[in-house]
Amino acid sequence: MIDKRSNKKRTIASKLLSIVLSFLSIFSLCFISCIPVHAAPDITSPSYIVMEASTGRVICEENANEKRSPASITKIMTLLVTFDQIEKGRVHLTDQVVTSAYAKSMGGSQVFLEEGEIQSLETLIKCIAIASGNDASVAVAEHVAGSEPEFVRMMNDRAEQLGLTGTHFLDCCGLSDSDEHYTTAADVAKMSRELITKYPQVLDYTGIWMEDITHVTNKGSETFTLSSTNKLLKLYNWTTGLKTGSTSKAMYCLSATAKKDDLEMIAVVLGAPTNKARFNDAMALLSYGYSVSRLYEDSNQDTLPNLPVKGGVQDYLRLAYGDTFRYVDVDGNDLSLIEKELVLEPEVVAPIEEGQAVGEMVYKLKGTRIGSVSIQAAQAVPKATYMDCLLRLGDRLLFGVV
Repeated sequence: MIDKRSNKKRTIASKLLSIVLSFLSIFSLCFISCIPVHAAPDITSPSYIVMEASTGRVICEENANEKRSPASITKIMTLLVTFDQIEKGRVHLTDQVVTSAYAKSMGGSQVFLEEGEIQSLETLIKCIAIASGNDASVAVAEHVAGSEPEFVRMMNDRAEQLGLTGTHFLDCCGLSDSDEHYTTAADVAKMSRELITKYPQVLDYTGIWMEDITHVTNKGSETFTLSSTNKLLKLYNWTTGLKTGSTSKAMYCLSATAKKDDLEMIAVVLGAPTNKARFNDAMALLSYGYSVSRLYEDSNQDTLPNLPVKGGVQDYLRLAYGDTFRYVDVDGNDLSLIEKELVLEPEVVAPIEEGQAVGEMVYKLKGTRIGSVSIQAAQAVPKATYMDCLLRLGDRLLFGVV
Protein backbone atom coordinates (compact mmCIF):
# COMPACT_ATOMS: atom_id res chain seq x y z
CA MET A 1 0.00 0.00 0.00
CA ILE A 2 2.83 2.37 0.92
CA ASP A 3 4.55 1.81 -2.44
CA LYS A 4 1.30 2.41 -4.34
CA ARG A 5 0.64 5.66 -2.46
CA SER A 6 4.20 6.77 -3.00
CA ASN A 7 4.01 6.05 -6.72
CA LYS A 8 0.70 7.89 -6.95
CA LYS A 9 2.21 10.96 -5.25
CA ARG A 10 5.20 10.89 -7.59
CA THR A 11 2.85 10.64 -10.60
CA ILE A 12 0.79 13.62 -9.42
CA ALA A 13 3.93 15.65 -8.70
CA SER A 14 5.31 14.79 -12.11
CA LYS A 15 2.10 15.92 -13.82
CA LEU A 16 2.04 19.15 -11.80
CA LEU A 17 5.66 19.85 -12.71
CA SER A 18 4.88 19.21 -16.37
CA ILE A 19 1.94 21.63 -16.25
CA VAL A 20 4.05 24.31 -14.52
CA LEU A 21 6.88 23.96 -17.04
CA SER A 22 4.44 24.13 -19.95
CA PHE A 23 2.88 27.25 -18.47
CA LEU A 24 6.26 28.89 -17.94
CA SER A 25 7.31 28.01 -21.49
CA ILE A 26 4.15 29.49 -22.96
CA PHE A 27 4.40 32.55 -20.70
CA SER A 28 8.02 33.19 -21.62
CA LEU A 29 7.24 32.94 -25.34
CA CYS A 30 4.35 35.36 -24.96
CA PHE A 31 6.51 37.68 -22.87
CA ILE A 32 9.30 37.72 -25.44
CA SER A 33 6.93 38.25 -28.35
CA CYS A 34 5.16 41.09 -26.57
CA ILE A 35 8.34 43.02 -25.74
CA PRO A 36 9.62 45.15 -28.62
CA VAL A 37 13.20 44.63 -29.72
CA HIS A 38 14.01 48.02 -28.24
CA ALA A 39 12.28 50.79 -26.35
CA ALA A 40 12.61 54.47 -27.12
CA PRO A 41 14.64 56.52 -24.64
CA ASP A 42 13.06 59.20 -22.47
CA ILE A 43 14.05 62.49 -24.12
CA THR A 44 13.25 66.01 -22.90
CA SER A 45 14.10 67.79 -26.18
CA PRO A 46 11.02 68.46 -28.34
CA SER A 47 12.80 67.62 -31.60
CA TYR A 48 15.46 64.96 -32.14
CA ILE A 49 16.80 62.28 -34.46
CA VAL A 50 19.40 59.49 -34.41
CA MET A 51 21.07 58.45 -37.67
CA GLU A 52 23.78 55.93 -38.57
CA ALA A 53 26.28 57.93 -40.60
CA SER A 54 27.61 55.50 -43.23
CA THR A 55 24.16 54.36 -44.40
CA GLY A 56 21.96 57.31 -43.42
CA ARG A 57 19.65 54.88 -41.63
CA VAL A 58 17.32 56.73 -39.25
CA ILE A 59 17.08 54.82 -35.99
CA CYS A 60 14.58 56.97 -34.14
CA GLU A 61 13.15 60.46 -34.36
CA GLU A 62 10.58 62.81 -32.89
CA ASN A 63 9.33 65.98 -34.62
CA ALA A 64 12.46 65.73 -36.76
CA ASN A 65 10.97 67.78 -39.60
CA GLU A 66 9.78 70.62 -37.38
CA LYS A 67 11.42 73.92 -38.36
CA ARG A 68 13.34 75.45 -35.49
CA SER A 69 16.01 78.08 -34.85
CA PRO A 70 19.41 76.34 -34.97
CA ALA A 71 21.71 78.83 -33.21
CA SER A 72 25.38 77.90 -33.72
CA ILE A 73 24.55 74.53 -35.23
CA THR A 74 24.42 76.76 -38.31
CA LYS A 75 28.23 76.47 -38.31
CA ILE A 76 27.99 72.84 -39.50
CA MET A 77 27.05 74.22 -42.90
CA THR A 78 29.72 76.92 -42.54
CA LEU A 79 32.32 74.20 -42.10
CA LEU A 80 30.88 72.11 -44.93
CA VAL A 81 31.03 74.97 -47.44
CA THR A 82 34.54 75.85 -46.29
CA PHE A 83 35.81 72.29 -46.75
CA ASP A 84 34.09 72.17 -50.15
CA GLN A 85 36.16 75.15 -51.24
CA ILE A 86 39.34 73.65 -49.78
CA GLU A 87 38.71 70.46 -51.76
CA LYS A 88 38.21 72.49 -54.94
CA GLY A 89 41.54 74.24 -54.33
CA ARG A 90 40.00 77.69 -54.12
CA VAL A 91 41.26 78.21 -50.57
CA HIS A 92 43.88 76.42 -48.51
CA LEU A 93 44.41 75.64 -44.84
CA THR A 94 47.60 77.68 -44.93
CA ASP A 95 45.86 80.82 -46.27
CA GLN A 96 46.42 83.91 -44.14
CA VAL A 97 43.04 85.42 -43.28
CA VAL A 98 42.69 89.08 -42.29
CA THR A 99 39.99 89.90 -39.74
CA SER A 100 37.66 92.69 -40.84
CA ALA A 101 36.03 95.25 -38.57
CA TYR A 102 32.70 93.55 -39.29
CA ALA A 103 34.01 90.13 -38.27
CA LYS A 104 35.44 91.62 -35.06
CA SER A 105 32.07 93.17 -34.22
CA MET A 106 30.28 89.82 -33.86
CA GLY A 107 28.83 89.26 -30.43
CA GLY A 108 27.92 86.06 -28.63
CA SER A 109 30.44 83.24 -28.60
CA GLN A 110 33.76 84.57 -29.89
CA VAL A 111 37.52 84.15 -29.82
CA PHE A 112 38.15 87.91 -29.63
CA LEU A 113 39.79 88.54 -32.99
CA GLU A 114 40.98 92.10 -33.50
CA GLU A 115 40.48 94.14 -36.68
CA GLY A 116 43.43 93.52 -38.96
CA GLU A 117 44.52 90.41 -37.04
CA ILE A 118 45.86 87.65 -39.28
CA GLN A 119 45.27 83.97 -38.61
CA SER A 120 45.64 80.93 -40.85
CA LEU A 121 42.46 79.44 -42.24
CA GLU A 122 43.17 76.25 -40.30
CA THR A 123 43.40 78.17 -37.02
CA LEU A 124 40.07 79.86 -37.72
CA ILE A 125 38.50 76.48 -38.50
CA LYS A 126 39.66 75.37 -35.04
CA CYS A 127 38.12 78.53 -33.57
CA ILE A 128 34.80 77.55 -35.15
CA ALA A 129 34.94 73.82 -34.43
CA ILE A 130 36.21 74.06 -30.84
CA ALA A 131 35.06 77.37 -29.41
CA SER A 132 32.17 78.19 -31.79
CA GLY A 133 33.64 81.61 -32.57
CA ASN A 134 31.17 83.87 -34.37
CA ASP A 135 33.94 86.30 -35.27
CA ALA A 136 36.00 83.45 -36.74
CA SER A 137 32.98 82.23 -38.76
CA VAL A 138 32.51 85.62 -40.39
CA ALA A 139 36.25 86.01 -41.06
CA VAL A 140 36.24 82.63 -42.82
CA ALA A 141 33.09 83.48 -44.77
CA GLU A 142 34.61 86.73 -46.02
CA HIS A 143 37.83 84.98 -47.00
CA VAL A 144 36.07 82.17 -48.85
CA ALA A 145 33.37 84.17 -50.62
CA GLY A 146 34.34 87.84 -50.36
CA SER A 147 31.43 88.71 -48.09
CA GLU A 148 29.15 87.03 -45.58
CA PRO A 149 25.99 87.48 -47.76
CA GLU A 150 27.72 85.72 -50.68
CA PHE A 151 28.88 82.94 -48.36
CA VAL A 152 25.34 82.56 -47.00
CA ARG A 153 24.13 82.19 -50.58
CA MET A 154 26.61 79.33 -50.97
CA MET A 155 25.30 77.80 -47.75
CA ASN A 156 21.72 77.86 -49.03
CA ASP A 157 22.80 76.47 -52.40
CA ARG A 158 24.56 73.61 -50.61
CA ALA A 159 21.47 72.96 -48.52
CA GLU A 160 19.42 72.76 -51.70
CA GLN A 161 21.91 70.31 -53.24
CA LEU A 162 21.49 68.07 -50.21
CA GLY A 163 17.70 68.25 -50.44
CA LEU A 164 17.37 70.08 -47.12
CA THR A 165 13.90 71.48 -47.76
CA GLY A 166 13.42 72.52 -44.13
CA THR A 167 16.52 74.71 -43.97
CA HIS A 168 17.24 78.36 -44.77
CA PHE A 169 20.14 80.48 -43.54
CA LEU A 170 20.48 84.24 -43.05
CA ASP A 171 23.97 84.28 -41.54
CA CYS A 172 27.00 82.01 -41.20
CA CYS A 173 27.15 81.78 -37.42
CA GLY A 174 23.57 81.42 -36.13
CA LEU A 175 23.18 84.73 -34.30
CA SER A 176 20.01 85.59 -36.20
CA ASP A 177 16.71 85.20 -34.32
CA SER A 178 14.69 85.83 -37.48
CA ASP A 179 12.00 83.31 -38.33
CA GLU A 180 13.65 83.10 -41.76
CA HIS A 181 16.76 81.45 -40.28
CA TYR A 182 15.72 77.88 -39.57
CA THR A 183 16.43 74.19 -39.97
CA THR A 184 15.15 70.82 -38.75
CA ALA A 185 16.70 68.00 -36.74
CA ALA A 186 16.51 65.77 -39.83
CA ASP A 187 18.28 68.36 -41.98
CA VAL A 188 20.98 68.90 -39.35
CA ALA A 189 21.60 65.15 -39.29
CA LYS A 190 21.92 65.10 -43.08
CA MET A 191 24.33 68.04 -43.24
CA SER A 192 26.31 66.56 -40.34
CA ARG A 193 26.50 63.26 -42.19
CA GLU A 194 27.72 64.98 -45.35
CA LEU A 195 30.39 66.83 -43.40
CA ILE A 196 31.84 63.90 -41.45
CA THR A 197 31.66 61.32 -44.25
CA LYS A 198 32.97 63.55 -47.04
CA TYR A 199 35.51 65.39 -44.88
CA PRO A 200 36.33 63.10 -41.93
CA GLN A 201 39.34 65.31 -41.18
CA VAL A 202 36.91 67.78 -39.60
CA LEU A 203 36.78 65.39 -36.63
CA ASP A 204 40.45 66.14 -35.99
CA TYR A 205 39.23 69.60 -34.99
CA THR A 206 35.85 68.87 -33.38
CA GLY A 207 37.46 66.24 -31.13
CA ILE A 208 39.81 68.78 -29.51
CA TRP A 209 38.94 69.67 -25.90
CA MET A 210 41.35 72.57 -25.44
CA GLU A 211 44.04 74.21 -27.56
CA ASP A 212 45.96 77.47 -27.46
CA ILE A 213 46.14 79.98 -30.28
CA THR A 214 48.17 83.18 -30.40
CA HIS A 215 46.69 86.61 -31.04
CA VAL A 216 49.27 88.86 -32.72
CA THR A 217 48.02 92.44 -32.97
CA ASN A 218 49.26 96.03 -32.59
CA LYS A 219 48.89 95.46 -28.86
CA GLY A 220 51.40 92.63 -28.96
CA SER A 221 51.25 88.85 -28.73
CA GLU A 222 48.82 87.08 -26.44
CA THR A 223 47.94 83.42 -25.91
CA PHE A 224 44.25 82.52 -25.97
CA THR A 225 42.90 79.11 -25.00
CA LEU A 226 40.14 77.60 -27.13
CA SER A 227 37.82 75.54 -24.94
CA SER A 228 35.32 73.16 -26.50
CA THR A 229 31.66 73.97 -26.07
CA ASN A 230 30.87 70.26 -26.56
CA LYS A 231 30.95 68.81 -23.04
CA LEU A 232 30.05 65.42 -24.51
CA LEU A 233 33.76 65.02 -25.28
CA LYS A 234 34.25 64.47 -21.54
CA LEU A 235 30.91 62.79 -20.80
CA TYR A 236 30.67 60.12 -23.51
CA ASN A 237 33.72 58.02 -24.38
CA TRP A 238 33.05 57.58 -28.10
CA THR A 239 32.29 61.23 -28.92
CA THR A 240 33.99 62.65 -32.03
CA GLY A 241 32.10 65.95 -32.40
CA LEU A 242 30.27 67.87 -33.65
CA LYS A 243 28.58 71.21 -32.85
CA THR A 244 26.65 72.92 -30.09
CA GLY A 245 24.34 75.90 -30.29
CA SER A 246 22.20 77.98 -27.95
CA THR A 247 20.25 81.22 -27.98
CA SER A 248 17.20 82.37 -26.04
CA LYS A 249 15.07 81.51 -29.07
CA ALA A 250 16.69 78.23 -30.11
CA MET A 251 17.21 77.05 -26.52
CA TYR A 252 19.94 74.39 -26.30
CA CYS A 253 20.90 72.45 -29.42
CA LEU A 254 23.48 69.82 -30.29
CA SER A 255 24.57 67.69 -33.20
CA ALA A 256 26.60 64.93 -31.56
CA THR A 257 28.72 62.41 -33.43
CA ALA A 258 30.31 59.26 -32.04
CA LYS A 259 32.13 56.18 -33.31
CA LYS A 260 32.02 52.78 -31.64
CA ASP A 261 32.53 49.26 -33.03
CA ASP A 262 32.71 50.51 -36.65
CA LEU A 263 29.37 52.26 -36.26
CA GLU A 264 29.28 56.05 -36.56
CA MET A 265 26.21 57.68 -35.03
CA ILE A 266 24.72 61.15 -35.30
CA ALA A 267 22.30 62.37 -32.62
CA VAL A 268 20.66 65.76 -33.06
CA VAL A 269 18.63 67.49 -30.36
CA LEU A 270 16.96 70.86 -30.89
CA GLY A 271 15.26 73.04 -28.29
CA ALA A 272 16.44 71.23 -25.16
CA PRO A 273 15.27 73.09 -22.03
CA THR A 274 18.70 73.28 -20.37
CA ASN A 275 22.38 72.94 -21.18
CA LYS A 276 22.57 69.74 -19.12
CA ALA A 277 19.46 68.31 -20.78
CA ARG A 278 20.89 68.55 -24.30
CA PHE A 279 23.96 66.53 -23.35
CA ASN A 280 21.92 63.98 -21.37
CA ASP A 281 19.51 63.63 -24.29
CA ALA A 282 22.36 63.20 -26.76
CA MET A 283 24.01 60.52 -24.61
CA ALA A 284 20.72 58.67 -24.23
CA LEU A 285 20.09 58.80 -27.97
CA LEU A 286 23.60 57.67 -28.89
CA SER A 287 23.48 54.82 -26.36
CA TYR A 288 20.08 53.83 -27.69
CA GLY A 289 21.35 53.86 -31.25
CA TYR A 290 24.27 51.60 -30.41
CA SER A 291 22.13 49.24 -28.32
CA VAL A 292 19.70 48.44 -31.15
CA SER A 293 21.95 48.64 -34.22
CA ARG A 294 23.74 45.75 -35.87
CA LEU A 295 26.01 46.27 -38.88
CA TYR A 296 26.21 43.98 -41.91
CA GLU A 297 29.15 44.75 -44.16
CA ASP A 298 30.18 43.05 -47.39
CA SER A 299 33.50 44.16 -48.86
CA ASN A 300 32.64 42.26 -52.07
CA GLN A 301 35.76 40.19 -52.61
CA ASP A 302 34.04 37.41 -54.59
CA THR A 303 34.83 37.12 -58.31
CA LEU A 304 32.48 38.60 -60.88
CA PRO A 305 31.90 37.09 -64.33
CA ASN A 306 32.95 38.79 -67.55
CA LEU A 307 30.12 40.42 -69.47
CA PRO A 308 29.73 39.98 -73.26
CA VAL A 309 30.23 43.18 -75.27
CA LYS A 310 28.50 43.86 -78.58
CA GLY A 311 30.25 46.04 -81.15
CA GLY A 312 33.41 46.64 -79.13
CA VAL A 313 37.12 46.17 -79.75
CA GLN A 314 36.92 43.48 -77.08
CA ASP A 315 34.33 40.75 -76.80
CA TYR A 316 34.16 40.70 -73.01
CA LEU A 317 34.10 43.30 -70.24
CA ARG A 318 35.75 42.85 -66.85
CA LEU A 319 33.54 43.92 -63.96
CA ALA A 320 34.15 45.44 -60.53
CA TYR A 321 32.08 46.32 -57.48
CA GLY A 322 31.31 50.01 -57.08
CA ASP A 323 31.60 50.01 -53.30
CA THR A 324 31.39 48.08 -50.06
CA PHE A 325 27.83 47.28 -49.01
CA ARG A 326 26.74 48.35 -45.54
CA TYR A 327 23.38 47.74 -43.91
CA VAL A 328 22.29 48.64 -40.39
CA ASP A 329 19.54 46.54 -38.83
CA VAL A 330 17.54 47.77 -35.84
CA ASP A 331 14.91 45.03 -35.74
CA GLY A 332 16.93 42.15 -34.33
CA ASN A 333 17.05 40.20 -37.60
CA ASP A 334 19.46 37.34 -38.23
CA LEU A 335 21.88 39.04 -40.63
CA SER A 336 23.30 35.69 -41.75
CA LEU A 337 20.08 35.31 -43.74
CA ILE A 338 21.02 38.18 -46.07
CA GLU A 339 21.27 36.96 -49.67
CA LYS A 340 22.99 38.47 -52.73
CA GLU A 341 21.67 38.47 -56.28
CA LEU A 342 23.73 39.63 -59.27
CA VAL A 343 21.62 41.54 -61.78
CA LEU A 344 23.17 42.01 -65.23
CA GLU A 345 21.95 42.41 -68.80
CA PRO A 346 22.90 39.51 -71.14
CA GLU A 347 25.31 41.86 -72.92
CA VAL A 348 26.35 45.49 -73.15
CA VAL A 349 26.87 47.61 -76.24
CA ALA A 350 30.13 49.47 -76.86
CA PRO A 351 31.42 52.05 -76.25
CA ILE A 352 31.80 51.43 -72.51
CA GLU A 353 33.58 53.84 -70.16
CA GLU A 354 35.63 52.65 -67.21
CA GLY A 355 33.51 53.01 -64.06
CA GLN A 356 30.25 52.96 -66.02
CA ALA A 357 27.43 51.20 -64.17
CA VAL A 358 26.35 48.05 -66.01
CA GLY A 359 24.37 46.24 -63.31
CA GLU A 360 23.94 45.83 -59.57
CA MET A 361 24.38 43.38 -56.74
CA VAL A 362 21.07 43.29 -54.88
CA TYR A 363 20.90 42.37 -51.20
CA LYS A 364 17.76 40.82 -49.72
CA LEU A 365 16.69 39.90 -46.22
CA LYS A 366 13.75 37.51 -45.89
CA GLY A 367 12.95 38.18 -49.54
CA THR A 368 12.85 41.96 -49.12
CA ARG A 369 15.35 44.18 -50.90
CA ILE A 370 17.48 46.07 -48.38
CA GLY A 371 19.96 47.71 -50.73
CA SER A 372 22.36 47.27 -53.60
CA VAL A 373 25.86 48.00 -54.86
CA SER A 374 26.60 49.16 -58.38
CA ILE A 375 28.45 46.77 -60.71
CA GLN A 376 30.80 48.80 -62.87
CA ALA A 377 33.04 48.38 -65.88
CA ALA A 378 36.58 47.69 -64.73
CA GLN A 379 37.93 48.84 -68.10
CA ALA A 380 36.99 51.00 -71.07
CA VAL A 381 35.86 49.24 -74.25
CA PRO A 382 35.83 51.53 -77.31
CA LYS A 383 33.39 50.94 -80.12
CA ALA A 384 34.90 48.82 -82.90
CA THR A 385 35.61 50.66 -86.15
CA TYR A 386 35.35 49.18 -89.64
CA MET A 387 39.13 48.63 -89.59
CA ASP A 388 38.91 46.85 -86.21
CA CYS A 389 36.35 44.48 -87.67
CA LEU A 390 38.58 43.76 -90.70
CA LEU A 391 41.61 43.09 -88.49
CA ARG A 392 39.61 40.79 -86.27
CA LEU A 393 38.30 38.90 -89.29
CA GLY A 394 41.89 38.54 -90.56
CA ASP A 395 43.01 37.14 -87.21
CA ARG A 396 40.25 34.58 -87.31
CA LEU A 397 41.09 33.48 -90.84
CA LEU A 398 44.87 33.35 -90.40
CA PHE A 399 45.25 32.22 -86.82
CA GLY A 400 41.90 30.77 -85.91
CA VAL A 401 41.43 33.43 -83.24
CA VAL A 402 37.83 33.52 -82.07
